[in-house]
Amino acid sequence: MISHVRTYKAAGVDIEAGDKLVRRIRNDVRSTFTRNVLTDIGAFGAFYRASFPGIKRPVLVSSVDGVGTKLKIAFALNRHETVGQDLVNHCVNDILACGAKPLYFMDYFATGRLAPAVAAKVISGFVKACKENGCSLVGGETAEMPGFYAEGEYDIAGTIVGVVDERSIVNGKSIKRRDVMIALPSSGLHTNGYSLARAVLSKKFSLDRHFSELGSTLGEAFLRVHRSYLKTVRPLLKKFRVKGLSHITGGGIVGNTKRIVPPGLIPSVDWNGWERPALFRLLQQAGSIPEEDMRRTFNLGVGFILIVSPREADSLLKALRHRGEAPFILGEIVQG
Repeated sequence: MISHVRTYKAAGVDIEAGDKLVRRIRNDVRSTFTRNVLTDIGAFGAFYRASFPGIKRPVLVSSVDGVGTKLKIAFALNRHETVGQDLVNHCVNDILACGAKPLYFMDYFATGRLAPAVAAKVISGFVKACKENGCSLVGGETAEMPGFYAEGEYDIAGTIVGVVDERSIVNGKSIKRRDVMIALPSSGLHTNGYSLARAVLSKKFSLDRHFSELGSTLGEAFLRVHRSYLKTVRPLLKKFRVKGLSHITGGGIVGNTKRIVPPGLIPSVDWNGWERPALFRLLQQAGSIPEEDMRRTFNLGVGFILIVSPREADSLLKALRHRGEAPFILGEIVQG
């Protein structure tokens, strides 16, 4: 005799909630489609027409990433719109560092119990950033896994695919000694270093505490959106011989820039060459964080680096300022 009947919903997976989410986001997601997108959302696979006018030898460039424990701040403040933007912009910057422009983005949203309203807010961030970066949100996966995540929490990851003409790939191979590193400012922590930042500041300050030097509450400063550098940088790749591009994420300025510098050379940073934003100063003072850990963990106000020959540095600085940026010389490439 069966004394207890279990259903998928009773076990914690609500298929109806998933369907409700799809209905809620369908029009917003469709708004990112270009004429190259051949399928609607909900199909088993996304079809993208591989047509690249003006590119003689197209090379596809892909990257996948997440936003780490920055999500913990979103949970604590119940603000979910910006982390979707963070994820798209982070992925866009990664392929931009190869010289590529984005084509399409796909997301993975996983949670213990699906809350359609929360998921829709996260996806609205994907939509906003995809539109700003000129790429299509062609699909994704929503996974509901009871007991795997804490109540009210979720994780997100994203995959981006872009394209670059083979002759225009930026890979750092031509970088030479004395080449100049030009930095573009970050908007804050971006999506790295939050485990250390939370360990330091959450024990001393509440997220709703306002700091005059930050011009916001601590929580607002933590949630500032990871910048996309696409619209600033990519047009300049046709006008200047940019030898290398570095997106400053986990590992800091030196750790990321070393990835593109040829063997025998290293980036030499003038650590006193710019004023660190107040958030990083607050972090170091409040947590007594050693300087070495600050440099290895955080971007310290530098979000993206362009490497050019000394003779092009001044012209590139002027061009960046003309585009509304506040660039500065970060250092140079030296013998290792």
